Amino acid sequence: MEDKKVILSVKDLVIKFRLRGDILTAIREASLDLYEGESLAIVGESGSGKSVFTKSFMGLLDANGWIDSGSIMFEGEDLAKFKTEKEWLKIRGKKIAMVFQDPMTSLNPLKTVGKQVQEAIELHQDIKGDEAKDLTIQILQDVGIHDPERRYNQYPHEFSGGMRQRVVIAIAVACNPRILICDEPTTALDVTIQAQILELLKGLKDKYNLTTIYITHDLGVVANVADRIAVMYAGDIIEIGKCEEVFYNPQHPYTWALLSSLPQLGVKGQDLFTIKGTPPNLFYEIKGDAFAPRNPRALKIDFVKRPPYFQVSPTHKAKTWLLDPRAPKVEPPESIRILRQQWEVGNNG
Repeated sequence: MEDKKVILSVKDLVIKFRLRGDILTAIREASLDLYEGESLAIVGESGSGKSVFTKSFMGLLDANGWIDSGSIMFEGEDLAKFKTEKEWLKIRGKKIAMVFQDPMTSLNPLKTVGKQVQEAIELHQDIKGDEAKDLTIQILQDVGIHDPERRYNQYPHEFSGGMRQRVVIAIAVACNPRILICDEPTTALDVTIQAQILELLKGLKDKYNLTTIYITHDLGVVANVADRIAVMYAGDIIEIGKCEEVFYNPQHPYTWALLSSLPQLGVKGQDLFTIKGTPPNLFYEIKGDAFAPRNPRALKIDFVKRPPYFQVSPTHKAKTWLLDPRAPKVEPPESIRILRQQWEVGNNG
């Protein structure tokens, strides 16, 4: 990825929320470079900050949330400094668009599907009338909706869940953005439809020259679509690397735990692996490595000092003291060794 251009660069981002008189730090000095044309997956369990992090790129934080410090550089501007809706309208949809996880709440039940896609085109692409309608029908076809001329005049309730999700994707693509954020785009869908939607997003990325970010808690989903994976925990990106690096040579104990939870690693007759404990309370300041209290392999320093990034390869880094040259050698769990063996067999076979 090093020869690719950085399209969006986040540095030391801190996002806070005021809740019932208290202050919660949802994002804790997270940094990320997004490269033009790539697919990046951001994974982590619920509450890790994935959605809040990416919503800040579009000015979509709830009213009680704000960017406290840090920067989000995009096209020469720092989005973290944006204050007004007018500023955000230059970016939201037009440059950075989002596919939300629930197509039922994203679509207006009182407007035809065609009109909703066409609105996005007219608003963001400066194309009007018949030309906009023709482009709408073309995009509906591109997202896999058969007979788009007839479907143009139908309402959301006349579409199945999978078809509605295709419409939501069509609206996002119709804005002609540079970056497309997909927030759990397959959560509400059954498994066969999930695969189709992911395949569709992959195809649209190439056709429309998109840079895509997938937000998901399901590592199995991203294996087929992501170039790189960023693992989030307690509001920070604790490991990032190419897909095969994070899957088959993970370094952070939290990534080990996430991968060990994959259903395909389950053994018949044995309980599936679960991560013990709960994520930290973000109302309090976190000392050391946020994952330490849940990590059976934690070192003493994990409870005292927050680890910096350690470089594993030019494209792979992780925030864990285990990578410090002074740290004792700690072997990853058996499940990670099994994954690595499967990968080596697949690659050499």
